[in-house]
Amino acid sequence: MPGASQIFVGFRALGYYSNHIPLQVRYHQKHQEHYVITCVGKAFHTYNCSKLGIVSVSDSHPDSITCMAVDAYLVFTGCRNVIRAFERGRQVKHTYEGHQKDVHLLLPFSNHLISVDMDSVVKIWDIQSQELYLEMTFDNRTFEISALMHPSTYLNKILLGSRQGSMQLWNIRTNKLLHTFDGWGSPITVMEQAPAVDVVAVGTESGQIIVHNIKFDETVLKLYQDWGPITAIGFRTDGPPVMATGSTVGHIALWDLEERRLLAQMREAHGTAVTGMKFLPSEPMMITSAADNSIKEWVLDQSDGSGRLLRMRCGHRAPPNRIRFHGNSGQNILSAGQDSTLQSFSTVHDRHNKNLGQASMKRQQAKKKGIKNDEHKLPSITDFASETTRQSDWDSIVCCHRGHKVASTWNYQKCTMGKHKLENDRWKTQSDMGVEAQAVTITSCGNFCVVAQSSGHVDVYNIQSGIYRGSYGNLKAHNASVRGVAVDGLNQVTVTGAADCLLKFWKFKSKQLLHTLELDSPVSQMVLHRESNMLAVACDDFMVVVVDMETRRVVRRFSGHRNRITDMTFSPDARWLVTSSMDCTVRTWDLPTGSLLDCFLLDAACTSLTMSPTGDFLATAHVDDVGIYLWSNTTLYSHVSLRPLPSTYQPLTIVMPGTRALSDDEDEEDIAEPESANEVPAFKSPDQLSAELITLSLLPDSRWKSLTNLELIKKRNKPKEPPKVPKAAPFFLPTIPGLEIKFAPEEETPNEEPSSKIINLSSLQPQSEFQRLLQGCMDKPDYDTVRKKLRDLGPSAVDMEIRSLAPEGGGSVALMEEFLKFLHDVFTTRQDFELAQAWTGLFLKVHGSVITSEPQLQERAQQLLSTQESTWQHLQQKFNQSICLINYLKSATL
Repeated sequence: MPGASQIFVGFRALGYYSNHIPLQVRYHQKHQEHYVITCVGKAFHTYNCSKLGIVSVSDSHPDSITCMAVDAYLVFTGCRNVIRAFERGRQVKHTYEGHQKDVHLLLPFSNHLISVDMDSVVKIWDIQSQELYLEMTFDNRTFEISALMHPSTYLNKILLGSRQGSMQLWNIRTNKLLHTFDGWGSPITVMEQAPAVDVVAVGTESGQIIVHNIKFDETVLKLYQDWGPITAIGFRTDGPPVMATGSTVGHIALWDLEERRLLAQMREAHGTAVTGMKFLPSEPMMITSAADNSIKEWVLDQSDGSGRLLRMRCGHRAPPNRIRFHGNSGQNILSAGQDSTLQSFSTVHDRHNKNLGQASMKRQQAKKKGIKNDEHKLPSITDFASETTRQSDWDSIVCCHRGHKVASTWNYQKCTMGKHKLENDRWKTQSDMGVEAQAVTITSCGNFCVVAQSSGHVDVYNIQSGIYRGSYGNLKAHNASVRGVAVDGLNQVTVTGAADCLLKFWKFKSKQLLHTLELDSPVSQMVLHRESNMLAVACDDFMVVVVDMETRRVVRRFSGHRNRITDMTFSPDARWLVTSSMDCTVRTWDLPTGSLLDCFLLDAACTSLTMSPTGDFLATAHVDDVGIYLWSNTTLYSHVSLRPLPSTYQPLTIVMPGTRALSDDEDEEDIAEPESANEVPAFKSPDQLSAELITLSLLPDSRWKSLTNLELIKKRNKPKEPPKVPKAAPFFLPTIPGLEIKFAPEEETPNEEPSSKIINLSSLQPQSEFQRLLQGCMDKPDYDTVRKKLRDLGPSAVDMEIRSLAPEGGGSVALMEEFLKFLHDVFTTRQDFELAQAWTGLFLKVHGSVITSEPQLQERAQQLLSTQESTWQHLQQKFNQSICLINYLKSATL
């Protein structure tokens, strides 16, 4: 919604790769490459199979996509009860409307498209004309369609599978039922064409896989999978007779069809149900997708017939808990998810993304047993700190885990978990029941980290060696849970905040207590801007307090949130503080004025936010959302009037950005929308700020400095000799009669006196526009219009207009007197001061003799002199004061 925020506008979303909708594979004949299409909610992504690099992102749908299908040219999507056909993987080319319920199955069929909705209504569309070709209706009580396919070489025929377990073969040209298959007593979940003609593989909800010959209605092979319902089936076409099946637990089974046995297992291929599985034609390559937000490409070249992971693109399986920009470039975002993984997302391109892995107390054992069977898996990360100063030498990230007292280290360069588990030896002799690490920070030098715990202890560790380097306080730093810790940029002062409503300032090296500041309510979390030493403290009473670490005093208090504050971040220059809350609002506070600059609502509450070190992006993470959203800072590329919002301001809901950044055309459309009621017009400075001030014209010096010397400049630039025109030779040269050819010399004509080119201006009757304006001021003085007209003229035009005021130039004494009144008005109003001086000098130089001969002009000139002297004396006095002050500051010893 335009106008919801005057500072931030949605840019795009990061971290989306797939969901529960099965992937699709298509072959591009011109590029001679296979492409993978995956669904990511309201849009779909296209990846190339060679590198799994993203190729395109489609336009956004009004709601989540419910099904997808592809042919050689188009991508078909179902959204609610509308079907759309996309070309080039981005633009909508066709739209098919007519279903009453949501569409959940699609099948391209030559020049037609077959769609099935939740009421088991089958519609067949002509792809190009978008017309309905045929409609078939089934009763969900007897035949609820759950699968759809076209058997190879079966002309005009489709095979339908049902929740009741039976199958039906239909001829869509004649609209006749050809045969009904009794089924196997379990709902059909998936059907896939086998490489052999007439053979179809059917997967059921009970875990059975039936390879059935539909020509003779005979079961060729029946297999059983112990992992629950069959979610996907695929066949190798490069030689070996191997069938792959997916399960709801993320395992993949490989079956040898010749020997009718299980060939191999690929356990934990995905974290959730394998919903999409495709083999590339004539290649031992398999591509799978799942609802765990990942795409994986496998090569089946292992000795036991299983596959190894070749490439993958994955995001978080669960929503992020904490996000922070890593480094000063503003191109990488560290994200800690509820799935206990730490990942890095690039704002430039997906190929720069990194997965640092899952947190575990014993990483080597976890690799052998698998991620799911890891007995030493650490809980999700609640807080972390990163520093790039020494990241090439040792670990540069420290994390706190939910309900765990150990802080883990991570190495960003190696993309792995670090070798240190930071834990104090006191817990070997004392009870650690309920103790957990709640906050952590790393010093700017990258050598030390400070870990705050719920027991009130605050410990310092060396990151390189993991050695304990001391604690703050005699026994404890606080008598309550420590919820925030920060160290200044020079490693001089450490500040801790706890649930006992106290902020304590400590000497970093000696651990000595320097100062204690008491707040009105318990501390919830803290964020420090090291360059400005401004500390933002969120309290349990939904108030934000800003503390100056130099003076150790509260300098700002911000109230307005109506629920728990989830995160805070400073702008790079520390002028703004952006806060998020569970009340679904994001507020931007101005620190110099202590006012609210911006506020907008979101559909889902923001759980974490961070601002880029370059100030171009704001990144947010939200409840029940695995993605990270980027918001552009519009103040960097457009004029925004940052005026405080009134206390009665009602925030508006802003639309979440999609996975594709807006194009230039879309940006122009947004700009063309009407402005909101909260839009503040830009400030326009008046011509004259105050009557006692002198205002200059701000015109270039060439417009007025050389005005009195214009004749000298013209004379100096005048050419010394006029250009000589060559004599035109006659077409026939005259000759003298005789035997020898001789040309007759040209007869010289007597010199004629050149006519004068000087125009007598007094003979011209029409007046110029400037003279008409000046003459109009005799009846109704409007010298402001005359001043603007003369100001717009160039130096030569000004010279001509002033010269034409004299009687011999076509003017009159009355016009000259009116011009002197005009100059008097300009000096009185003190506008365009330097232009008025130049105009006065030129007028006196040109018309000095006329002024001395006319008494009324002499009187007006005397009045102009007194006004000009008083104005100049006032200006000269200000100049002298300023010069004296500057000389004093330059020479005085302060």
